[in-house]
Amino acid sequence: YAQTHSTLRSAPEASPFFNMGKLHTLSRGYRSGTRNKFSKYYRTKGMPGTSRYMATFKRGDYVDIVVDSSVQSGMPFSFYHGRTGIVFNVNRNALGVEVTKCIGNRQLRKRIHVNVAHLRKSRCNESFLKRVKDNDQKKRDAKLQGLTADVKRQPEGPKDMKIVKATEDDVVVLAPLPFIENHF
Repeated sequence: YAQTHSTLRSAPEASPFFNMGKLHTLSRGYRSGTRNKFSKYYRTKGMPGTSRYMATFKRGDYVDIVVDSSVQSGMPFSFYHGRTGIVFNVNRNALGVEVTKCIGNRQLRKRIHVNVAHLRKSRCNESFLKRVKDNDQKKRDAKLQGLTADVKRQPEGPKDMKIVKATEDDVVVLAPLPFIENHF
């Protein structure tokens, strides 16, 4: 079926499914396919609060791109919605964000400028920064004692041994019921 219908016939009129219904042109605008992606939740519609604009961003910060559809200025393309990037430039009312994008078999660093209303501070490296802070404290404490601190993470080992105490009355032996053939 595939040889007779798809590869040998190139004209669309030759297809058995040509013009089976009303055909409309498929528009692919800048915001196409974002009906659900850019929609806002119940009781969160409208313009963002002032706290969204009061957040301070610095170069090197990790930010999450979350498009706010109520703010059209500085809105990024729909591909970048939900992505995490690094701030490389700070302007008056927009930030330059560098995002990794897979194209084919390679990764490109795309640089886009996004309005502050569409950005949030990311928590992706929160645990890493906490670990760095703890390791620095361990090194300071070890230096005061004249020791070297071991800050390497160790894998979690097996659980500790436990002894279960029980009397013979508490122990119940589980066994399957004997098979009985019924010939009716």
